[in-house]
Amino acid sequence: MKKVGVAILGLGVVGSGTYKILTDNKEFYKKTQGIDITVESVLELNKQRALDLGIDESIISSNIAEVISNPNVDIVVEVIGGIEPARTFLLSALKNGKTVVTSNKELFCKYWHELEKVAKTTNAGLFFEASCVGGVPIIRTLLDGVQSNKIQKLTGIINGTTNYILTKMSKDGSTYQDILKEAQKLGYAEANPTADVEGYDAAYKLSILSSLAFHTKVPLDQIYREGITKISIEDINYGKQLGYTLKLLGIGKQTEKGIEVRVHPAFIKNSHPLAAVNDSFNAVYLVGDSVGDIMLYGRGAGALPTGSAIVSDIIYAATHSENRYSTFKNTAQAEDGVKFISDFETEYYIRFSAVDKAGVLSKVAGIFSKYNVNITDVIQKGTVGGLVPIIFITHKTSEFAIRKAVAKINELEDVASLDTIIRVES
Repeated sequence: MKKVGVAILGLGVVGSGTYKILTDNKEFYKKTQGIDITVESVLELNKQRALDLGIDESIISSNIAEVISNPNVDIVVEVIGGIEPARTFLLSALKNGKTVVTSNKELFCKYWHELEKVAKTTNAGLFFEASCVGGVPIIRTLLDGVQSNKIQKLTGIINGTTNYILTKMSKDGSTYQDILKEAQKLGYAEANPTADVEGYDAAYKLSILSSLAFHTKVPLDQIYREGITKISIEDINYGKQLGYTLKLLGIGKQTEKGIEVRVHPAFIKNSHPLAAVNDSFNAVYLVGDSVGDIMLYGRGAGALPTGSAIVSDIIYAATHSENRYSTFKNTAQAEDGVKFISDFETEYYIRFSAVDKAGVLSKVAGIFSKYNVNITDVIQKGTVGGLVPIIFITHKTSEFAIRKAVAKINELEDVASLDTIIRVES
């Protein structure tokens, strides 16, 4: 039976979950996969944490060189997070011919090209299923499940923290700030939630997923990003009345004009499958030219779901002798000639507060018409503090046209404020 030695770098939530899965299922993997996986080394500065997990003191190390030089270690699992020292540790492992498995989406997004270049020189494996959408096998699906397809579009709820916050705001009617505090107490949100609520986490994942889906490097700096911090309960409620659910979406499209990649809050129809993905769950909706629509759904974070993805990569690496790398030229930036669309087209929900007097709607409509923005619905609500909330729903139109139109509308004397712009995805 093939013996496989694993080193785990970091025994936080995910590292501990990975260790538990490997030890609890050791006999199961022998029986079903024909491999004997043993944790040969752990890198953990808090020795007591390792001892509390039942790890033998002899394999606990605080020195990466000791881990890398261990001849019994075949696969190095990185679950430290952040850029450094994780980047240095993984480069060292790859240079020594060790296969690497990582859950580090920021590191992988920014330095994938660098890691892969080194991996190729030593014929080391490089696996990253756990970097995107936790326990949902989206990367394996893109690599080994739908490779017969040209992926035309992917749309994902790929951050559990923001999905939890938006779900609770919708269900409970509480404000963003109140739900954020609750999410932090429950451990769904970090003390500093910026990476999640401002869309950075989702953008890292979208960069990785869209690169795989469209077979070309999609750098982080090509992704339009907008978070949920300005979302109000008023707009969520207005959306409900219109038959919409609000989600933070990661959207990637391969079109004849080029590649479109963006992360932002969006209204989707209640009938869309993603509208039913609530709380901290994640999902990715794919459209292939042959298979049509596919949706993968599950827990996007947590010790065991993410650990499940890591162990899946360990097993895959142990049972496949040939290492595969990117299907595209993997460099820091996109290849020459690849076009990215910044003036994307979608529908829009726009809310103004205006003075309650005749003629305001016609002035606003005139500006929209000037910029070729066609309106499908206009909804005027009751007066609030002497002002009238006016909601416009547009036909599909360009992002740049909307920006120019609302800038002019905001200059109107009778328009007190532009309150919200939310994109509407079909």
